[in-house]
Amino acid sequence: MKNNFIFWFIISAVIMLALPWLAVSFIKGDGGMAVCFILFFAINPIYSVIMGVFAGKNIKRLWGMPVISAVLFLIGSWIFFSMGEKAFILYAGVYLILGIAAMAVSMIIFRNHKGND
Repeated sequence: MKNNFIFWFIISAVIMLALPWLAVSFIKGDGGMAVCFILFFAINPIYSVIMGVFAGKNIKRLWGMPVISAVLFLIGSWIFFSMGEKAFILYAGVYLILGIAAMAVSMIIFRNHKGND
């Protein structure tokens, strides 16, 4: 099960580090802004929830993934957009809350479902 952590870490690195780099490097002008909006308001929040759901199913090993994912987002956004921009801290906090909430709900549902079997 240790591979689960590595798998989710790699996926987090790709989504939170590689996608912003691709957006900045290959899409210029207004298209780049549109891609950033899609990243910040769709892909990253959806990923945070999905990752939280899976972390809740294996909370002993994956409890730290919402934090790691939020920190990777913060690092990536500061590197590729604007170092020290405080708005990115807000985004990272929202992604962290979404991941933790999804993890908690998933853990409760998984434990209740497992207990009923």
